[in-house]
Amino acid sequence: METSEPKEDKELEDIKKDEKVQRALSENSISVQKESADALKKEAPLLGITAIIFLICGALYFLLGWKHLPISSIYIPLAQKIVLAVMLISLVLLATRLLKKIVNRKIEDKTTVFNFIRIANLFAGLLILAIVLSLMFANWYAAMVSFGIVSLILGFALQNPITSFFGWMYILIRKPYEVGDRIRIGNVFGDVINVSYFDTTLWEFNGDYLSTDHPSGRIIRFANSKVFSEYVYNYSWPLFPFIWNELSLFISYESDFKFVSDTIKRIVETEIGEAMVRRVKRFKKILADTPVDELHVNEYPSVILKAHNNTWIEVIVRYLVEPKNSGWVKKKLFEVVMDELKKNPEKVMFPSTNMR
Repeated sequence: METSEPKEDKELEDIKKDEKVQRALSENSISVQKESADALKKEAPLLGITAIIFLICGALYFLLGWKHLPISSIYIPLAQKIVLAVMLISLVLLATRLLKKIVNRKIEDKTTVFNFIRIANLFAGLLILAIVLSLMFANWYAAMVSFGIVSLILGFALQNPITSFFGWMYILIRKPYEVGDRIRIGNVFGDVINVSYFDTTLWEFNGDYLSTDHPSGRIIRFANSKVFSEYVYNYSWPLFPFIWNELSLFISYESDFKFVSDTIKRIVETEIGEAMVRRVKRFKKILADTPVDELHVNEYPSVILKAHNNTWIEVIVRYLVEPKNSGWVKKKLFEVVMDELKKNPEKVMFPSTNMR
């Protein structure tokens, strides 16, 4: 009988063999980035092969022009076109591989390298297409007119995909969000796990069945064109990777307000920890060099009491937290705060009627 650990490993491998799972994993940007870096190392021998093909084609082209090869003069123009096309295609591939290799060595950020490889492959593909079209059409004017008409028709038919592609370019250049960021765009909220040519994939948080910052288990895909028509809320700004969160509870008018405020503030400061406070202070110094007024950033939690229309006092504690930790931090704070306040029933009275 198998032990639980080997059995778990076997079941995990079975899941990974599923075609849909493999496709989903292949779309994950982190894994693709690692594969891209490994692929660049494997491409090193191909550089030499591509260079040799280019040189051979160059020599063949000139030999054909000098008519030093035993080929009928009728076929020489066609042979020259084919050889020239292969030579130019090999030149494009050689230049693309060299650029990718240089960028991979000079830039440490794998996400940037991954995006550059995508753009380089795209432009290389367009250049190769142009070379093939020039081989097919002897008359450049007729080719351009035909290409223009086809482009016009496709432009109307593929308006949304084209806009999404330009959205992808905008995302790469302006970086409203990157892989790993927690964002909200329109009415969807989650962590970015992939940005492709035409759409962005989110790992959804909250969702229709949850009220807390917890993964819903669903992924959301939306067209990149939405960045032109929707507000993008990014919770992962590198200059200040925190958000303000609030925890609220109700007490009666007979409670000791000062005791409640001091107790909650002390507990939250202890739970948040000095390490978090020091991090916020460091980022406050960074914010001093930006248009953001760092004086409005308070690294310590604050407690606010206000009258509520249900005849109780609402106690709100506001604190800074990392976006991806907001859910469990709020849960932990609520448990600790309630445990401490319940130890002092003579000073803290909670709602005990149906009026809540």
